[in-house]
Amino acid sequence: MAQPIVIWGSGAIGGTIGAYLRRAGRDVLFVDVVPEHVHEIAAGRLRIEGPVDQFTTGGPAVTPEAMAGRHKLILLAVKAHHTEAATRALAPFLAEDGAVVSCQNGLNELVIADIVGRDRTIGAFVNFGADYQEPGRILYGGRGAVVVGELDGRTTPRIRELHEILKLFEPDAVLSDNVFGYLWGKAGYGGVLKASALTNDTISEFIADPRRRPLIIALVQEILSIAAAEKVTPIGFDSFDPIAFLRNDGPAIEASLAGLVRYNNGTGKPRSGIWRDLAVRKRQTDVTAQLAPVQAAARRHGIPTPYVDRLVALIQAVEAGRRVIGTELADELADELGDERGGLVPAA
Repeated sequence: MAQPIVIWGSGAIGGTIGAYLRRAGRDVLFVDVVPEHVHEIAAGRLRIEGPVDQFTTGGPAVTPEAMAGRHKLILLAVKAHHTEAATRALAPFLAEDGAVVSCQNGLNELVIADIVGRDRTIGAFVNFGADYQEPGRILYGGRGAVVVGELDGRTTPRIRELHEILKLFEPDAVLSDNVFGYLWGKAGYGGVLKASALTNDTISEFIADPRRRPLIIALVQEILSIAAAEKVTPIGFDSFDPIAFLRNDGPAIEASLAGLVRYNNGTGKPRSGIWRDLAVRKRQTDVTAQLAPVQAAARRHGIPTPYVDRLVALIQAVEAGRRVIGTELADELADELGDERGGLVPAA
């Protein structure tokens, strides 16, 4: 009997992917820390809603405490700041020849590999829009890029098999020999999403606002300069063109931003999950955890990161209740730091 695909963290990302795999007839075991959510999934009441699709499914579901067995494929889909704890929790249930796939936001593969080993870690990049609404209910707001790849860029039998599995969810899923290129590309675009969460603007409103243009460009270029120092070529997706920012190509940057406005206007998820955590769920975001490896890489290369550092500080202030979301936070991020970023490394 074939082993199930384990979805460890069955919220917005994991729950959506798992629901599609179940609907396609694959054996899936859902794992989540919210007992009420686990109960709904096990009862066959996992509802996917939104403009992309609407259906109800379910399947075997447990909390981590009830987990058993050894499994060859575990899709990890928790927030970045829960990566270490979740990886340590799942490690006893990972087969010796198994792999953990980081279906997350951020450079979490580095954390996972330190715990289970690099040979048991697979890189993944996701950019679709989804939000956990309540137990058993997930909003699938918009399709987006889905990419998988071995950390060393090899095309192995297991990565081909995983690619075919993920195509059951996203038919246009990509198998890449440069998954870190996508992850660093998302780090650049993710900076825009994080900055937009300082305001109550939608993502498209934030990007389209001409007052935000210098801040957006400076923040993206600061992050991508670190990728360049790491000798990673960032790869674009869903209208985001990182090379345009690295080359400081004005017309190409404008075209990319216009495309991002259209892309975000076409989804049922107008604001980021970070904004939702701050404004709706009133809980800690994973901004600090997502940007920590970016900051660490910058320190290794002696690259200053005033925009990233201040962005993290502002998000932390909102999390702690010391500041309130509003346009003045984005103004502060732009006004206090000025335009003295320098040191950008052009694309090769």
